[in-house]
Amino acid sequence: MNSLTKIMDFNNEFVANEDYRPLATTKHPSKELVIVSCMDTRLTELLPKAMNIANGDAKIIKVAGAVINHPFGSVMRSILVAVHALGAEEVMVIGHDDCGMANTQPDQLLSKMIDGGVDPSTIEMLEHAGLNFQELLKGFDSIEASVEDSVQMVRNHPLIPKRIKVSGLVINPETGALRVVVDGYQPN
Repeated sequence: MNSLTKIMDFNNEFVANEDYRPLATTKHPSKELVIVSCMDTRLTELLPKAMNIANGDAKIIKVAGAVINHPFGSVMRSILVAVHALGAEEVMVIGHDDCGMANTQPDQLLSKMIDGGVDPSTIEMLEHAGLNFQELLKGFDSIEASVEDSVQMVRNHPLIPKRIKVSGLVINPETGALRVVVDGYQPN
């Protein structure tokens, strides 16, 4: 049985049993918080539990490496919507130790794409059209520096009000221990 079939079977039962009722909440984050976190599977349940975040408490944006790499990309758009339309007053960028994006090499990812069936001429065409794969696929050397860079992008964004607190943290994906990299309650 494939994943979609399993999910749909479970979902039909979930809805029929009204298991959604205890999860009811509004679209506004009750803790007025936006979290930008890595998509690492170890964090799916660990991060909210380690932070005492329940359903409805925060907007959680998951992206490879918890990296905000463009001031007008989809991650920043989500933060802007959370702040200006949904009442968020605080943003936390939370990276993690042992991140797969650490030291990621764009050339190795491109090779894996080709090995996985992407036509090399497609990559070449996209490069000629202006796509910089070295920039798009690069990793980072230091999770702390990466978190700080993303925090600074949010803090210095022309559409983020100065009243918004922006912090940066790193979580241990085994224990859930958090450490502060940038304290949003301290002056820039």
